[in-house]
Amino acid sequence: MASQWHSLVSQKLFLARTLLGQLEGASDRNSNTAVPEAEQALRREAAIQGAIELMIRSRRLLLGMVARLYQHKSAEPSTLAELAVVIGETPNELRRLRELELQAGSWWNHLDQLETAQSRPPAPRKTVSAENIIAVAAETGPDRSTASLLKTLDAMKNFANDLAEQHSEW
Repeated sequence: MASQWHSLVSQKLFLARTLLGQLEGASDRNSNTAVPEAEQALRREAAIQGAIELMIRSRRLLLGMVARLYQHKSAEPSTLAELAVVIGETPNELRRLRELELQAGSWWNHLDQLETAQSRPPAPRKTVSAENIIAVAAETGPDRSTASLLKTLDAMKNFANDLAEQHSEW
């Protein structure tokens, strides 16, 4: 049963990778055909947001996979706190996930940042004129670059594969 959940997590991560792969190939395709810049930007944003949503969904499915590894077939936790209620505080998987949650730069932490950013409207931009330019400000927020998203995706995939492998040995 847990292997089906591992397959589902893997499927969502594969689809996210496919969307991110479209970003890399877009520049090659666009050099041969005239695609308006606005449409290119729209496609890029759609691919990024779609990949992020699939990765967030994968994380929730991963929590469900862990619950099933501990024979809780109907549980569908969406947070680590809910998973702890279902399987208890002692399992190694929960400890590892809590460590990832607290570790800056971890895939879990990166997904938390992406989810927060994607769940809120963008901050309004101030208009720029010659009178109000004081300093250059960079846009803040989580790293949404293709390389960063692929790194998080790979780390999630490795974590899910490790879990499935550990529990298939039993």
